[in-house]
Amino acid sequence: MSGLFVVFEGGDGVGKSTQATLLADRLRSSGREVVRTFEPGDTAAGRQIRQILLDPATGDLDARAEALLYLADKAHHLHEVVRPALARGAVVVCDRYVDSMLAYQGAGRVLDRGELAGLARWATDGLRPDLTVLLDLEPARGVGAITAKDRLEAAGDDFHLRARQGFLELAEAEPERYLVLPARQPIETIAAAVRDRVDALLSDPRGRLDP
Repeated sequence: MSGLFVVFEGGDGVGKSTQATLLADRLRSSGREVVRTFEPGDTAAGRQIRQILLDPATGDLDARAEALLYLADKAHHLHEVVRPALARGAVVVCDRYVDSMLAYQGAGRVLDRGELAGLARWATDGLRPDLTVLLDLEPARGVGAITAKDRLEAAGDDFHLRARQGFLELAEAEPERYLVLPARQPIETIAAAVRDRVDALLSDPRGRLDP
């Protein structure tokens, strides 16, 4: 039995963690095994990588070095958390995955997205989500409202505008893999839309897309 891999994506401050937790709690209440996880940092090694990436004290990092740190976190996270859970049939609900790197380091840091996508396929051995929920919001209303910003949150307005556009372009390129929702809809409205899409995938595995 194979599990289901659901990822929540979007800019900072859009409500990904809230929606991921609501979905995980609902699925658990129905008797399913759920692994609620996140990137970067949900392993012992990942926590050290996260500290480097997000601590303002790190200062300026070469954009390529930054991307490689995210890739290292993803490779180990899949090895330690995601793949074992999927193999035993669990639903994995993850806050951020490859799209965040393509949006933030690709569009945001203006690195070649094609090159990054190739590296990401290698680091993840081609594992793609069954569903990516993209919560879309103008950065001024999301990350702009965060007062104590981490290193990435403080990267500047232009960076976050490019990242938002990067997320939208990824979703536009493969709409069948995405559920794009305005992030400032009522929490219950978003949760219901996510519930309906996930329930459809769980009830009809034939509807899942190949990696």
